Amino acid sequence: MTDDFFNHKKLLFDLWASSYDWFFPSVFYRAVHQRLLEYVDLPELANVLDIGCGTGRLLERLVTQFPDLRATGLDLSANMLRVARQSNRHRPRLIYIEGKAESLPFADGQFDAVFSTISFLHYLEPKQVVSEIARVLSPGGRFYLVDITSKIETEPQLLPVTPRGIRLYSPNQRQLLGSSAGVLCLNHHYLLGPVLLTIFAKPPI
Repeated sequence: MTDDFFNHKKLLFDLWASSYDWFFPSVFYRAVHQRLLEYVDLPELANVLDIGCGTGRLLERLVTQFPDLRATGLDLSANMLRVARQSNRHRPRLIYIEGKAESLPFADGQFDAVFSTISFLHYLEPKQVVSEIARVLSPGGRFYLVDITSKIETEPQLLPVTPRGIRLYSPNQRQLLGSSAGVLCLNHHYLLGPVLLTIFAKPPI
């Protein structure tokens, strides 16, 4: 993986940040988030992480629905995080940090749940990302993966919509990624058209 890839992605989302919540993604994500929240199960006083958090809309909805929740949003784009921080009404329960999903700047077992919503398709090293998620999850913690799915089983479906493309994974491919990192697939739920929620759990000790 090259620095050029990260720099390109960072530039793309930095440029998009100021208008991101005013275009199609705002309506699309609102609908996806509403359906996702129907399946979220968190312990009391949960500590959660959202990777590829963008402007923070999912975390805003989570901390509103779960008043005792503590949450961290992580994103590669400084401008996306700037927008998220400007609208953050839940400090200090909700904070935002710049970083990469491939090398999460957190301790082992730090989070009760990790979310990834329409961001996993950007990662060139999905096994590394899932491995990092498994590392920072506490025993019994859950990983909520929401992304557009694919029906192709032989390999991830590559769509050349960016210079390095985006990758879509079938339900079975998601399951294999999870098992390789030691997290178990609990179930799948279609949220909106081809947008699929896959819930993983880290085995308890």
